[in-house]
Amino acid sequence: MLTRQTHIDALKCIGSQLIVLHHFSAYGPLADAAALAAPALMGWLYDYARMAVQIFLVLGGYLAMQGLQPAMRGDADDLGRAVLLRYLRLALPFGVAMLLAVAAAAMVRSWLNADFIPAAPGWGQALAHLFLLHDVVDAEALSAGVWYVAIDLQLYALLALLLWLGQRSARPAPALWLVAGLMLASLLHFNRDAGWDDWAPYFFGSYALGALAWWAARSPHALRWLGLLAGLGALALLLDWRTRIALALGVALLLIVLARRADAGNALPTAIARPLHALGRTSYALFLVHFPVLMLGNALYARTGGDQAGEAVAALVLSVLASVALAFVFERRIEAPLSRWISQRFSSKRRA
Repeated sequence: MLTRQTHIDALKCIGSQLIVLHHFSAYGPLADAAALAAPALMGWLYDYARMAVQIFLVLGGYLAMQGLQPAMRGDADDLGRAVLLRYLRLALPFGVAMLLAVAAAAMVRSWLNADFIPAAPGWGQALAHLFLLHDVVDAEALSAGVWYVAIDLQLYALLALLLWLGQRSARPAPALWLVAGLMLASLLHFNRDAGWDDWAPYFFGSYALGALAWWAARSPHALRWLGLLAGLGALALLLDWRTRIALALGVALLLIVLARRADAGNALPTAIARPLHALGRTSYALFLVHFPVLMLGNALYARTGGDQAGEAVAALVLSVLASVALAFVFERRIEAPLSRWISQRFSSKRRA
């Protein structure tokens, strides 16, 4: 089992909370009423907090490098197994969370008539979500932000393929060039064309920044890597300024610095590190379960006839806290047991 890294968990915590707050600022009467009480804050959360997805794109590439090392040196079966494991670890808890979202939507439709509450899904829509193809086939989303789960799998599979192809020479350099080449193609071309935003090449620039940051943090030439990544990112931004790409570049460079500091023994006190580890561990669960709570919180607020801005802010804060609490339960009772079952199932197959 990999030791938890405090700087990674801190970034996960910040990113997940911002994404949740963005969704709470975007949907329902709670968001409308809270915007009257704190227009500047709610406006900022609506316009900018969604960019926190770039934190997870960069972290995704960074952490994928840790898990893909064995597959890089193995045969095609190892590559396929790595992608299948990633799919199962994403899709199984995702499927349970979608059941929660469908149940919550069914409960609140009679209380609150709003466009953001999804209709009861058909079989085709449900299967599209199960196989993480909902955006590809234009199926209506059953929860907020679920496009990211599908893109994460695409990105992981694409990175795995590039690393496996590049590592056929038994040297890391070809794999590095393949990843860096597609990163540049993404930053300079694909990411500038919204027609690609259902597919991995659109997001691969940010993801590859994370993958290359992992290499840089372990290189004896880390300063050269910092300069190279900063230069490539600056080139992309000079061609076409995108705040989201500037954020991704900043996160990648920060990961290199923080990883080097962690290796040098600059650890946070346990009193700070422990809650960060807990919140980081539940970040995926929070992403999965907060939308059912958002729907229920909005429905209860509308049903009780709240009309004061202060009541809306209190209800919103309580709903966010309830999302965090539910995420802890979901991670412990659903996500972690499923992950252990997947690991045991596939480790036993490998021994056989």
